[in-house]
Amino acid sequence: MEAEPSTRSIPTKPGKIYTSRVSTTFGEVTPDRDTLPKNFLLRVRELADRVAMRKKRYGIWQEYTWNEVYRHVSEFCLGLVSLGLQAGETVAIIGDNDPEFYWAQIGAHSARAKSFGIFSDAAPGELLFAITKGEATFLVAQDQEQVDKALAIKDKIPAVRKIIYWDDQGLWNYDDPLLASFEDIEALGRQYAQSHPGLYEQLVASTQRQDIILLSMTSGTTSLPKLAMISNWRLLYGYLTSFEKFARSYSTDTWLSFSPMAWLTEQAFGFTPFLMDGFIVHFPEGPETVPTDMREVAPAGLLFPSRVWENLASVIQVRINDSSWWNRLLYRAFMPVAYHVIDLEDQEKPIPPHLRFARWLGEFAIFEPLRDKIGLTRARNSLTAGSALSPDVIRFFRAIGVELRQLYASTESAGTMHLPGDVKLASVGVVMPGVEVKIADDQEILLRTEAMFSGYFNDPESTAKAIDQEGWYHTGDAGYMDDHGHLIYLDRVTDMIELANGEKFSPQYIEGRLKFSPYIQDVMAVGGFDMHFVTCIININFENVARWAEKNRIVFTTFVDLSQKAEVYNLIKKEIEHVNATLPPAARVQKFVILHKAFDADEAELTRTRKLRRRALEQKYGQMLDAMYGNRDQVTVSAEVKYRDGRTGVVETAVKVGTL
Repeated sequence: MEAEPSTRSIPTKPGKIYTSRVSTTFGEVTPDRDTLPKNFLLRVRELADRVAMRKKRYGIWQEYTWNEVYRHVSEFCLGLVSLGLQAGETVAIIGDNDPEFYWAQIGAHSARAKSFGIFSDAAPGELLFAITKGEATFLVAQDQEQVDKALAIKDKIPAVRKIIYWDDQGLWNYDDPLLASFEDIEALGRQYAQSHPGLYEQLVASTQRQDIILLSMTSGTTSLPKLAMISNWRLLYGYLTSFEKFARSYSTDTWLSFSPMAWLTEQAFGFTPFLMDGFIVHFPEGPETVPTDMREVAPAGLLFPSRVWENLASVIQVRINDSSWWNRLLYRAFMPVAYHVIDLEDQEKPIPPHLRFARWLGEFAIFEPLRDKIGLTRARNSLTAGSALSPDVIRFFRAIGVELRQLYASTESAGTMHLPGDVKLASVGVVMPGVEVKIADDQEILLRTEAMFSGYFNDPESTAKAIDQEGWYHTGDAGYMDDHGHLIYLDRVTDMIELANGEKFSPQYIEGRLKFSPYIQDVMAVGGFDMHFVTCIININFENVARWAEKNRIVFTTFVDLSQKAEVYNLIKKEIEHVNATLPPAARVQKFVILHKAFDADEAELTRTRKLRRRALEQKYGQMLDAMYGNRDQVTVSAEVKYRDGRTGVVETAVKVGTL
């Protein structure tokens, strides 16, 4: 197990430009394939009656061929055009990943309009912000929930001509001229096509590589989100330079589309190669059915945010603990063997024959059946992005036979990624082809590439701050390059914390290590120039801790009650001590509190991509920080309690301070 990456002895030479060690050539991009809509038509002609998509509805996988997808896309596109959609306008889309999301997006791009994916859990105020900032003229919404949000703010969005829904359940009695179903728009498109034969193909032929086709909202961890403009060429260039060596896919592959389409990474690794390679996209029935659906699909490729992989690792560990004594025995016998093999591989040392044999036995006895249970028997491109994933999680999945590969990128620019077979646990990969990396004097990571955004929408001032005159994008992240050409990500530059004793530490690294525990859902590590040690605010994983409490006959009533049990504090203390043993002394957690509630994006504690809003959290829970650094053993806070009959109330509760 590796210790926290050091900030004292760093091999990076400030100002040196690092380029990819992987060569790639993709030749000239001819005018008939230089945009995503043009490639869509090429796939339709090439694959025709082959399956393009599957969507699970009411427990049954519904199939759509490429010809059927073409019909939906072309009719929806022409329906919008008949309602006045112009090139350069914005079509906002809010909802879960569904075929209709893809159809609406391809249709908008075919008309040289921009699509703007909005996170499905956005509150009405956030939806208003997105529609207004993106200057949307059409809103495509999934269902009644999303339609209700839009109707609640309709007087404030006069530029929106139509709110178009694709799931009509619960909407049959809605009578508002602003509303239209997806089928209504397709019907308009069919009529329009009759009087304008060949128009869809003409529109696609007119698309250009420099067209802005996506608006993608930045995470907004430190300020209000901005809208990055993404062109056809940004997505095409990233695909053409990198996918052959880093994430090769084929038309026979299956992809599980689960990460939100509002997240640019899903657009780059799911939507774009779907149009370029023609693999089959599978859409789960809903978030709660993903584990079952994933097992049925056994995808060759999938992309999850780091938080989902962390949760999956916790679920696996808990299920192993709840399984039969025989399965627990096999797991405990073969996991150390698998970890030993990984360590030897990372050290580039030979693996003795007896270890190879033991690992083979483990594969047969426990690892292959385990991968089958979670639907990862055929996974070739298992990708993670967002916040850096803990080395513990990557090491765990690699031990059970799943090679998790991290990529470091942002909404604004491509960056680095692990090559297959070259995963270093502490790194975020090697430089991708066509990308240049430079480390500034203050350790900030700078990126330069053609696979970069085209600026922030209606915000030239922020664009000028983000990209300097030499074309370098300033990420705001701290890191360094190791001797093997791997990028080591540390944290946000502004979040790298120097304690009063002069020692530095990375909060995100500590948080990632702690979240590997099945009992910890979320955590924020805290320190500062006027603080002599590190503290943590911890969210317990309620389901896992509740199961543990029941097994140990610990009586509790609510989340608040369970979180403050002395036995739970001892449980979490042991988890922290385990992580502390792997950290340098300055970065070890000395005090902690268990929060009486979970961090909530609706309360602006997390971004919609589930990243911590540190400044907001430090301000909101300042009392707890004062208690930990003021040598108090508890602090009284107000906590909202929700009872089983639906009633809510507010109670005063004492949150304890744990000491290590």
